[in-house]
Amino acid sequence: MEGIIRGRVWRFGDNVDTDMIIPGRYLRTFSLDELASHVMEGARPEFASQVRKGDIIVAGRNFGCGSSREQAPVALKHAGVVAIIAESFARIFYRNAINIGLPVIMAKVEADDGDEVSVDLRSGQIRNLTAGSEYRMKPFNEYMLSILEDGGLVNHYLKTLDTGISGDEG
Repeated sequence: MEGIIRGRVWRFGDNVDTDMIIPGRYLRTFSLDELASHVMEGARPEFASQVRKGDIIVAGRNFGCGSSREQAPVALKHAGVVAIIAESFARIFYRNAINIGLPVIMAKVEADDGDEVSVDLRSGQIRNLTAGSEYRMKPFNEYMLSILEDGGLVNHYLKTLDTGISGDEG
């Protein structure tokens, strides 16, 4: 995996909970398109209609807090979000995002809506290309990169069955 992500920023603050990400009234559907059409409705109603494939969320502390609904990162990914950068994440949201192959990056980054940001998951370098500023994060190890590259934990596991490679080598 190349490990470099580049996209347009959507800025959010602290304590964005899973009900803001995907309100509970939409959890009865199994349609990913339906979930994506309501993503971030509780925080920014215009988000679902304006988000584009390749966009990045930059947020404050405790992103994904609240209930442990797996649909929250799924809806974001299906809507086109390719990464989330936040100062901190709720533990279960973080695990759920990695499990579906959505990079979640812990770093404090200054960025405004519409800024362009690049993230190098291998080197740990984050750049706000619009503002000309740089930030650091803990680089992802090869094992985590392989999970993300494979599209999540289940796909990664199935690939290891096909190739005979276990995660112990990473």
